Amino acid sequence: MKMRFALVATIVTSLSLTFAPLYACAAQSAAEHIALGDRDHAAGKSVEALRHYQAAITADANNGEALWRASREVVDLGEFDDARRDSLYKVGEQFARQAVAASPNSALAHFALAKAIGRHALTLGTRDRVKFAGEVRQEALESIRIDSINPGALHVMGMWHANIMRLSGISRFLAKNLLGGKTFGEANWDDAAKSLERASALEPDRITHALDLAGVYRDKGDKAKAREQFQRALGLKAVEYNDKSYQKQAEKELAEIK
Repeated sequence: MKMRFALVATIVTSLSLTFAPLYACAAQSAAEHIALGDRDHAAGKSVEALRHYQAAITADANNGEALWRASREVVDLGEFDDARRDSLYKVGEQFARQAVAASPNSALAHFALAKAIGRHALTLGTRDRVKFAGEVRQEALESIRIDSINPGALHVMGMWHANIMRLSGISRFLAKNLLGGKTFGEANWDDAAKSLERASALEPDRITHALDLAGVYRDKGDKAKAREQFQRALGLKAVEYNDKSYQKQAEKELAEIK
């Protein structure tokens, strides 16, 4: 536990933050810090939100609500940070595992773990992706079992299908038959699209849903639908921390697909 907080403190300090305001508010409860973190998250201020979620965890080390939220922010901070991505993803995974341990019946805790592991796996080679893919799927499905309309978990499942299908045929064969990735045989483009379509219908204003759904349509060969979703991603309001980066991706993809 101490090592995890030390690593997070180092990372957040490296993002040019000071912890003084948190200690000045030490009398605030975990619930109050979570509320403040939620306010900052809604404003796209992931670094500030993380600081409040950390403060909540300091006040209550087994607060599952604070833990999965901290995981979400750390993973989001790592997505476009080449220098700190691996460290941030590892911390995000640690927070999410603690969240699941503290709140095993929380769909959002299981989703946070699926997302953290999945993001980390994408930075690895095929063999290691196979090793983690089963747990990503397991955690996403557990989240959906608890809450069948959890858009985040549906998104993760859609990307699970898509990322496996994006492997080369040889890589999928090796994963399925030699590396123990038996569930890889269940991956298909139709389920990738259906899961992301459902996530997008549940959260129509989230840019990441439109962007990843567009990518699936593109890879399925449906350029018209892909263009529609890339354009939709560009037309939505940028709210979350990475939204502007997602829109830059959509703009680039849209230019290439025409």
